[in-house]
Amino acid sequence: MPRGRVISQAFAVEEIIGHPAPRVWAALTDWPNAHRWMPGIDTITADGDTAEGTRLTFRARGKDRSSTIVRCVDGQSLVLRSVQGGVTADYTYEIHGHDEGSSRVTLTADCQSTGVLWRPMWPLLRIAIRTSDAKQLRLLKAMIEDA
Repeated sequence: MPRGRVISQAFAVEEIIGHPAPRVWAALTDWPNAHRWMPGIDTITADGDTAEGTRLTFRARGKDRSSTIVRCVDGQSLVLRSVQGGVTADYTYEIHGHDEGSSRVTLTADCQSTGVLWRPMWPLLRIAIRTSDAKQLRLLKAMIEDA
């Protein structure tokens, strides 16, 4: 590993959502409504269909930011990559059929940083990411099941 590079999993969470996988996928990829389950996001738009290479632009905490879909298996999995400063974060969402009419959804956030300045900050960064985003699936579940 190059000097100063840190790679780590910030968190992994799972939820059972009481709806079939196609319904969960539709809600997960309904970008205009993603602010309802993505904490800190005010708006989000996609520059195309939900597919590899599509850029998502969102407003968070008063700033415009972006993510790119770097992997997409329609109806099953999606990886969103965000790059800010020396930190790259990959958020992997996976949907699997569970019991009849329900789905098991997982979210894993993997982060990579470069530069020696990030090494001492890494534990705090992981905590901040986990605190902010680990509740996404819980909020997605509430949004879908309350509809």
